[in-house]
Parts: sequence; C-alpha cells; structure tokens
Amino acid sequence: MTDAADGFRYEIDGAAAVITFDRPDRLNAFSRPMAADLVALLDAADPDDAVRAIILTGAGRAFCAGADLSPGQSSLSGGAPRGAEEGPVDWSDPQTRDFGGLITLRLFESRKPVIVAFNGPAAGMGVTMALAADFRLASTAAKFVLPFTRRGIVPESASSWFLPRLVGIARALEWTITGATVSAQEALEAGLVRSLHAPDDLLPAAHELVRGIALNTAPVSVAMTRQMLWRGLGMAHPVDAHRVESRGIYTRSRAADMGEGVSSFLEKRAPDFPDSISRDLPDLPGWWLDILGRA
Repeated sequence: MTDAADGFRYEIDGAAAVITFDRPDRLNAFSRPMAADLVALLDAADPDDAVRAIILTGAGRAFCAGADLSPGQSSLSGGAPRGAEEGPVDWSDPQTRDFGGLITLRLFESRKPVIVAFNGPAAGMGVTMALAADFRLASTAAKFVLPFTRRGIVPESASSWFLPRLVGIARALEWTITGATVSAQEALEAGLVRSLHAPDDLLPAAHELVRGIALNTAPVSVAMTRQMLWRGLGMAHPVDAHRVESRGIYTRSRAADMGEGVSSFLEKRAPDFPDSISRDLPDLPGWWLDILGRA
C-alpha cells in the first residue's frame, strides 16, 4: 500500500512503514507545512499494529537538504510572537516554534522504533531531525553538515540536547561551530550512524533490522524500552530509573506477552506475542510523571 502526502510517499512494506521525503528536485528540502504532514504520517503509523518500525529515507540523490530557504517558502520561525509589538514576548506562541523541533519531539514520543536511512547528503534539519531516531544507517554516498553558524542562525530541532548525547560534547561543538562537512566515515566513527552501506544495500539493511524486530520482540516491550532509555537520559539519579524499571517489570510480568516469551524460549520456537500497542500500551508520559513524583 502506498499513499502520497505533500512532499512524501508513505508505504507499508512488510512490517515497516516507509516514509520517503519526495521532493528530489529540491533535494528534499523542508517547508514549514511539510512538518505538519510528516507528524501526521507518524501519527498514522503509531496506532497501526501491523507496523513494527518506521523507516525514514529520501528520494533521489539527497536525504534532505534542510529547511527550504528559497524565496516564497515558509521556513524557520513562523512569524512574530504574541507581545512582540507591545512589550514582553510570549515565547510559548506556536508562531515562534522551530518546526524541526516539532518533528524531533514527535519522533522522541514514537511508539515504534525509528530507522533513518541516509541515502545521500543531509544538511541542517536533515541531520538534526534524525537525531531522535533509534537507528541511523547511511549510504557511503552520504555526507553531513550543520551549517547554522554559516547562515547566521543557531542549531535547531532540539539538537543542542540530542547531538552531544550521541557524539559527545567536543564533537558536537566542532561540528556546529565550524559548520564543516562531515564525511560518512567520520559520522560512523563518531557514532552518528551505526553502519555504512553501498547505496543499493541501504534500504535492504534497514528492512533487515525491521524483520529482526518483528520476528523476535514484543511490540509493547519495545515501545516501553525505547521510552525508558530516551527519557532516562534526563533523569537526575539512578533511583529514578529503578522506580521506572520496577513498575515496568511489575506490569509486564503480569501480561500475556511474558508467558509467550518464556514458552517460546523453552520450546525453541519463534514467539507470537499477543499484546498490542493499540490495546495494551500504558500511558507512558503520565506514567513517568507519576513515578517521578511530578504529577
């Protein structure tokens, strides 16, 4: 099944929802309206129990050239915030929100693992919105650049939070301050991507990851695990992780999935987990606030 949205292709391929950035004539550059379209596609994939993972990739020779800065495009900040003319500025105004950050935050909240397949060069938000993915694979034809200081702006897409956690503060500072181009090999060595592939092998490698997830893992456990690890990066003390894990173990040990997981292991067969994202996944954001005493 293949659907089209403005600037995207959306296809269910086996257990994967494949979202392809489809503006090859513009090197898949992003306009502000496209951010809402991408969030809507992610919203469609999350409750679909047939989808076990999401693959993001690009059409043509580039993955994404970043925000579309051509004349007439609605990019970067949406406009002046409330209060800008009268006095104190209301920075909560949606008009001022960086639209790359809206994508990254949506990926952070995903119930499904996200795999980015960098089929070619990525610049600006083409790099930064992918930082919240769980797996990043790259073609040997890929290269990366964070050109914000060279354009007179600053990093976006919550990359000042994600990038140092992925590649270390020293490398993050170098890449963002200089705006220099990073080769696929350097990105691999820094941990920005997990593996490099010949161009024709890139998407098959991404689908092989999806198949491994689909055949061997429980969907609810996967959703909870990725949230536990991502949100754990902001915890102040390991006791917070202990509280979260204790509740998670208590909850899942009473679910049908655990019985199937143990039985399939003992019987040396592939598991057939009965619990589903749409029916059995807890309200994780509320769960976290309750556990950490900030409800």
